[in-house]
Amino acid sequence: MPTYEYGCSACGNAWEEFQRISDDALDTCPKCHAKTAKRQISGGAFILKGGGWAADLYGSSGAAKPSGGDSGS
Repeated sequence: MPTYEYGCSACGNAWEEFQRISDDALDTCPKCHAKTAKRQISGGAFILKGGGWAADLYGSSGAAKPSGGDSGS
């Protein structure tokens, strides 16, 4: 289940709720009980696990070689 962030415009309370995608957004603040709560837009959790992601963002088997600023002189 996704985690949604909420904020209350009456008291400034901020909290998170685990809800199904199909559930309606909450409108009541659990702190002040006013019906001024709004679902906030937030960044989702994005995690890459395991090898296979090179520094050049392509899933090649070899790692990307760093650009050599030193020419070895």
